[in-house]
Amino acid sequence: MHRLCLAAMSPAQASFHLIRWQDSGFCQIWDQSTPTVPYPGNYTVVINSEVPTFGDALVLKDGLLHNGTCSY
Repeated sequence: MHRLCLAAMSPAQASFHLIRWQDSGFCQIWDQSTPTVPYPGNYTVVINSEVPTFGDALVLKDGLLHNGTCSY
């Protein structure tokens, strides 16, 4: 049996980056508090500044989808 464990973060701890996979063009929100790096390593960071909330990252990702930087 698998169990799902969710941890709550305070807003001061959370920060997000947008990464873009080079092979597909798909953009993903990456939680900087994750203790690993994205795998495989064929990605680039689209937004270098840290985005404070997941909601803010979604808004940025939507804009990148609409302007063609990211693909669906």
